[in-house]
Amino acid sequence: MIGRISGTLVEKNPPSITVDVQGLGYEVDVPMSTFYNLPAAGEKVSLHTHLVVREDGHYLYGFATPDERAAFRQLLKISGIGARTALAVLSGMSVGELAQAVTLQGAGRLTKIPGIGKKTAERLLLELRDRLPKTLAAGGAKVGAGDTAGDAIADITNALLALGYNEREALAAMKGLPAGISVADGIRAALKLLSRSS
Repeated sequence: MIGRISGTLVEKNPPSITVDVQGLGYEVDVPMSTFYNLPAAGEKVSLHTHLVVREDGHYLYGFATPDERAAFRQLLKISGIGARTALAVLSGMSVGELAQAVTLQGAGRLTKIPGIGKKTAERLLLELRDRLPKTLAAGGAKVGAGDTAGDAIADITNALLALGYNEREALAAMKGLPAGISVADGIRAALKLLSRSS
C-alpha cells in the first residue's frame, strides 16, 4: 500500500495530477477540495494516498489531509459507492460538511452532488452514521474555513447523548436548532425542545 507521496508537482489536470518522485511520474486523482489547495506546478507537494487495485489497473488517490483520506475509505466500504463517486462526494463538500450531514441525516446536501440521487444519499448517510468516527466528525469540521458549524453540531449531539438521550432524540432536537448556534446555546435550546416533546 502506498500511504503517502512526496515530490514535485508536474501537471495539474483536474481531477488528475502528476507528481514526480525522483524521476518517476505518479498519476494521482484528487478531490477538488485538495486540488484547490495545491501549489503551482514545479513546486513540492506531499499527499496522503490510497491505492485501489483493480483488474484493469492500479489507481492512486491523493488527499491533503488524513481526514479526507479516512472519509474516502469509509465511503468506499459502502456497497455501490466506487472511487469516482467517493471523489465526487469529497469534491462537492468538505469532510466537516459530510460529518454534519451524517449527524443530521440530511440528504439534501448530498443530492446536489452529480451522480448522487435521493436513495443513494439516504443509504450513504445511514451507513456512514456508524462508520464515520466521532474524531473524524470533529476533526474534519476544521479542515476548511467556515466548517466550525460541523464541529459545534458534533459537540452538541455528543452532549445530548452523554445526558442520556438516545440518538434519534438527539438528531430530532438538532434539526430544530438555527444554523451557526454556539455549543452552549445549542445544548440549552436542544434541551428545551426535548423537554417540550417529552
